[in-house]
Formats: sequence, structure tokens, C-alpha cells
Amino acid sequence: MTAKHAFVAAHKALYPISLLCRILGIGRSWFYGFTQSQPTRDQRQKRRADRDAELLPKIKAAFSQSKKRYGSKRVHQDLKADGEAVSERRVARIMKENSISPRLRKRRKPRTTDSNHSLKPSPNLLEQQFDCSVPNRVWLADITYVDTDEGWLYVAAIKDMATREIVGWAMDDHLRSKLCCDALNMALGRRGPVPGLIHHSDRGVQGGFNRSSQHPVRGGVDDDWKTEIRALDAA
Repeated sequence: MTAKHAFVAAHKALYPISLLCRILGIGRSWFYGFTQSQPTRDQRQKRRADRDAELLPKIKAAFSQSKKRYGSKRVHQDLKADGEAVSERRVARIMKENSISPRLRKRRKPRTTDSNHSLKPSPNLLEQQFDCSVPNRVWLADITYVDTDEGWLYVAAIKDMATREIVGWAMDDHLRSKLCCDALNMALGRRGPVPGLIHHSDRGVQGGFNRSSQHPVRGGVDDDWKTEIRALDAA
């Protein structure tokens, strides 16, 4: 609207104001009122600029105290806690105009496999023979993770090589050995131990779960079973 007012003001000596206003789709009363209210707008803009200048050091202080991690929402909360009557929208605008923004840190992905340790792995009973066609002869175990709004969700799963069915699984917010044991307990509970069954996985990061293949021969993950398959050390 300011551009329309400027256009009419620049050409009013050549054309009637009524014609110019009609062409631009504005009323004459608005044109005259705009001119008369300019001092008021200037005062309002000055008050706004003065208030922004007053808030800027406080916003910078709150931002610095957060080690440059807070966005406008949390900076606004800090200002309100200090008794400042200001809107979050205004804080966001001032921060944007002054290039005040938190440093975005790339979220580090979890590491589920670690072969660089001195722990002795169990022998590789599978020996890369991935052509099993008989169910309950070979189970393949692994861990993955899912990024959620509440943090990383870790999923341990056990798959029957022959049927490709997930026979056991577990989910939790940690990567401790209990996650793997819970998945294996589910698989044993659903399928039961079978003589000669091979449980194969990579060398994980869970304490002593640095295994390759084992023969599960009992009905659950108890202390004797852990010792016999050498799956766990002190986790």
C-alpha cells in the first residue's frame, strides 16, 4: 500500500487524484488519511525499534548462557522468567534479523558392531554357509536402531535362515546385552531349543556379546546357558 500512495503522490500533478485512486483500486479518503497519519506511523516504528534495541542485549545474554543452543522458544521462556513482557514471535524476529541461531549438531548414529577389542569371539560355526533350507537349524541375529522423537529405539531380532521368519525380537532404549538376551529368550520360548541349532551373529558392542556362532542347548538364557555357549562375559 505504501507503493500505491507513493505512485499517486508522484503523479497527482499530472492526473486527477480521483482517477489515480480509481485505477489503483484505492479510495481517496485512504490516500489523504495515509498522508495525515504518517507521523503516527513514524512514532510507532521508532518505539518498535527502541524496544528491539532494548531486547537485543537480553536475547544475546540468554542465548549465550545456553551455550548457543537455545532457539527462540526457549530464549523467550528465559526472558519471561526474568519478567520481560515480550511475545515469542518478536523474539524470533529479532533473533532472525541479527543472525542469532543455535548451532545444529549432527546427531551421532549408534554403533552396534565393534570388532576392535581383546575379547575372544566364539568360533564361527556357520562358516558363511547361508544356504540352509531346514527350519530351526540356523538363527541369524542382529541389532538395528530407529530414530524417534524420544531418542534412539534399539531393536534386536533373530531370523530363521530357512523360513526367513523373525522368531524372536526385543526393543529398548539401550544397547546392553539384556536386549540380545530378551530377543533370544523369545525365540527359544516360541520355537524351543533344537539339538544342533546354530545361533549366529556379528561381534556386537554389548559387553561380552562378542560372539560369532553358538549352540543354544537349554530352554532359556540362564547363567548355566550363558556359560556353556560363551555368549556373555561381565556385561
